[in-house]
Amino acid sequence: MPRIKVATGVLNQVPMAWETNTKNIVDSIEEAKKQEISLLCLPELCISGYGCEDYFFAHDLVEQAQKCLMEIVEHTADIAVAVGLPLRHHNRLYNVACLVANKRILGFYAKQNLANNGIHYEHRWFHAWPAGKVEAIEINHTPIPIGDLIFDLSGTRVAFEICEDAWVANRPGRRHYERGVDIMLNPSASHFSFHKFITRERFVIDASRSFGCSYLYTNLLGNESGRAIFDGDAMIASNGDFLVSSRRFSYEDYLITTAVIDTEYTRLSQVQYLAGLPQDKLWRVSAPFTFPDINPVPQQVAVLEHFELGGSLKEEEFARAVCLGLFDYLRKSRSQGFTISLSGGADSSACVALCGLMIRLAEESIGLERFKQKLGHITKIQSAQTVEEIARELIHAIYQGTENSSQDTLDSARSLAESIGATFYDININGLVETYTSLIESQIGRGLTWKQDDIALQNIQARVRAPGVWLLTNLSNHLLLSTSNRSEVAVGYATMDGDTAGSISPIAGIDKFYLRQWLRWLETDGCEVDGKHIRIEGLQKVNSLQPTAELRPLDQKQTDEDDLMPYEFLDALEEPAIRDKKPPVECFRIMQARFGEQYTDAQLLLWTERFFKLWSRNQWKRERYAPSFHLDDYSLDSRTWCRFPILSGGFERELQELNEYAATVKIPKKANRIGF
Repeated sequence: MPRIKVATGVLNQVPMAWETNTKNIVDSIEEAKKQEISLLCLPELCISGYGCEDYFFAHDLVEQAQKCLMEIVEHTADIAVAVGLPLRHHNRLYNVACLVANKRILGFYAKQNLANNGIHYEHRWFHAWPAGKVEAIEINHTPIPIGDLIFDLSGTRVAFEICEDAWVANRPGRRHYERGVDIMLNPSASHFSFHKFITRERFVIDASRSFGCSYLYTNLLGNESGRAIFDGDAMIASNGDFLVSSRRFSYEDYLITTAVIDTEYTRLSQVQYLAGLPQDKLWRVSAPFTFPDINPVPQQVAVLEHFELGGSLKEEEFARAVCLGLFDYLRKSRSQGFTISLSGGADSSACVALCGLMIRLAEESIGLERFKQKLGHITKIQSAQTVEEIARELIHAIYQGTENSSQDTLDSARSLAESIGATFYDININGLVETYTSLIESQIGRGLTWKQDDIALQNIQARVRAPGVWLLTNLSNHLLLSTSNRSEVAVGYATMDGDTAGSISPIAGIDKFYLRQWLRWLETDGCEVDGKHIRIEGLQKVNSLQPTAELRPLDQKQTDEDDLMPYEFLDALEEPAIRDKKPPVECFRIMQARFGEQYTDAQLLLWTERFFKLWSRNQWKRERYAPSFHLDDYSLDSRTWCRFPILSGGFERELQELNEYAATVKIPKKANRIGF
C-alpha cells in the first residue's frame, strides 16, 4: 500500500549500560507496535551509547552490542526497525545502522562520513565505509550484507544517511535518489548547540524535496556521557513538506514521533525528474514485508513548541539544555543532590537557579511522581509532595562570608535560596582566613599587606571556602557545582581549588555578559510551558548587584570589570581571537570597529593585550576545570573543542607587532598590570 505509518524514536541512553539501553530500545519498539507503526528509526549507536570514547576499541564492547542486538531482534515481529551499533569487520570498526524486520537482520548500512571536528572524534575509533561498496559479514554463522545498501521491502525502497552523512556536500542521499529510494532514514547523535535544530530542520526538508522521498531524522536525548547534551530532536518530512517534529528536552526515557507518508506522492516527483536507474543489483537487499492498510489522513502540519516560536529562543534553550544536563548527570551518577557555594553573585546564583529550574521543568515534563521514580535512588525525596520539598533535599547552598563580604550579597544569596526552597547555610570563615595568614606570616617573618600581597590575600579567601563546601557536599553525597563562567575560563579569572572546585561546571560554557542578561530574563519572563511562565523571582537582588569577587576590603570597591575589562568587550574579543584564530593586530582593529564609540583606543589596546597575555598563561587552569556542558561553537573545553598548549610563546611577537602598529597610529600605551 502507498500509505505507510512511520516513526522516529529518541532515546536517553548511557554508554555501555547494556540492560538500560536495551530496555529503552525494546520499550520504544513495543510502544511503536501499539501505535501500529510499520517502520521505526532509532538513533545512531543507541545500543552501545555514542560516547564510549576509547572503550570503542574494546573487543568485548562490540560483542556485548551484538548480544543486545540479538535480544532486540526478537521484539521486531510485524515491524521494521533501524537500530545503531558499532560493528567489527575485517579488523576494522564501523558505525552501522542495522535494519531488522520480522525478527530478521536484513543488513548493516555503514556510515560513510565520520564527524571529526569539535567534540566529535569518530576517526579515532571508526573507519569510513567507501561509497558503492557492499560485502558480507557473518553473524551467528549467517552471512549478512554490510556496506552502502538499499533495502527493498516488498517494493518500498529504504536507505540511510547516518548523522554526518547528511551534513556534507556530497551526501549519500544523492546516490540514493538515483536508485529510486522511497524513504531515507537518518539515525543521529547530533549534540545540542544554540539554534542547531533550525539547521537540522532545513536539511531534512531540503533532502525530502531534492530527493523526492520521505525523510525520517532522529536523535539521542539528554546528557548521555557527561559533556554533550542531546535535545531529542526528531523530524519527519515528505517531498518538501514538514510533517511532524518531536518535543525537545524531554525528561522521558524515550519518545515516539509518528507520521503517515504516501509513497505514491513521493514517487510522482521521481517519475517527473529521474532519467533512469542503475542496473546493478549489488546494492539492494530485498525482503518480503507487509505494510498494513492505512486509511487516508489529513495533511499533517508540524507544530513547534511555544518556546521555539518566541523571541527568547537562546534563553529558553540554555535553560532547558543545562537543566536536562544536570538532571541526567544527577540521575546517572546516582548522586543525592547538588551543593553550591552561593556567594550571592551572578555565577553561583545562576547555578542555584538552574537547579531550582531543573526540578520545575522536569515536573512539567513528566510529573512529580515520575520525577521521583526516575530519581528513585534518592530516598529522601520519595515522600515529597511539592517541588519545594524536593528542592530542600536536592539543593544545598552555603554562604561563606568574610570581613570583605557585604550584607547585599548575603541578602541576595538568602532570598534566592528561599525562593526555590533550597536548604541554606550561612557561616563566617574570617577566622580560618586569619589562621592561615598568621601561620604563613610567622614563617616568612613579615605581615601580609594588600599593597604587596594582593593576589595571595584574595586567593586564600576563595580557597578556604573549598574544604567547608566539600565537607557539606560529602555529608549528603551530593555533587559540588563549580561556579566559574566561560569569560573567567578564558582569562583565568578564577581561583584554582576555590570557585573552580566541583564535580561539574554547568556554566563554564556560557559567557558572563550573556549570563547576566539570562538571569534578568529568568527573573522577569522565564521558561514558557503550555502558555504559562516558570520564573525565579528570587533573583531580583542578585540582578541589582554589580559583579564583584568581594575578596578585597569593601572600601576598595572591587569589581570584576575593573580587574579585567568590560565583560561585553571580553566576550566579543574571544570570538576573533580564539574561535577564528586571528592575530592581536587584527583583533584590535575589529574591536575598534565595534567599540570605538564606547571606549578610547588606549583602553581597547590595553584590554586586547591583557586578553592575549591572560589567555596564554592560563591554559593550565582550563586543563583543570571540572567537566562542562557543550553549548555552542565558542566552547573553551580543552579536552573536546579548544586545544591550546600549556606552555607557549605567549604571543610575544604578535603583541610586539600590535604595539608597533599602535605606535604608528599614535595610540598611547597604558600600564598593563596583570594579577591572578
